[in-house]
Amino acid sequence: PKIMLVTGSNMAGKSTFLRTVGLNIVLAMCGSPVCAKKMDTAVATVYSSMRTKDSLQDSESSFYAELKRLKQIIDTVENQQIKVFFLLDEILKGTNSEDRHEGSVALIKQLLKHNASGIVATHDLDLCKLEGTLNGQLENWCFEVVIENDNMVFDYTFKRGVCKSKNATTLMKQMGIAM
Repeated sequence: PKIMLVTGSNMAGKSTFLRTVGLNIVLAMCGSPVCAKKMDTAVATVYSSMRTKDSLQDSESSFYAELKRLKQIIDTVENQQIKVFFLLDEILKGTNSEDRHEGSVALIKQLLKHNASGIVATHDLDLCKLEGTLNGQLENWCFEVVIENDNMVFDYTFKRGVCKSKNATTLMKQMGIAM
């Protein structure tokens, strides 16, 4: 069991990276060529919680829809029905920052307890403090951006560690939000 916690500025490549990993695992499981120089993977079923949607018809907020998807992942992992590789993008984003953080910590610990592996992309840098506290089962990785004269330069390079760059303020200024 291992979780890669991926941080990065907006538009730095976190969600695209999750989709790419997921797609390549599915391709590999089908016996198809993958989009990589080299890839090692265990046999696993990919579960994701990305782009969950609200539904007026089902009386569900986007937060509740995400919780239902996370419950499905938890149930599968806890019942050990199949080996799961999960991809979670900005988990619990529909609630306040304190609940989001506490819930994310609890979810990560619960998934590791049941030998799950996967990738969590987040803007919650406080989650990175978990590295070193979970018996080496969580690693911090990041994508960085360089801001030069209000221009963002992305190298889309996956690096070990915690993201140090921020670009939300730059993006907001570019969209006319006075800072």
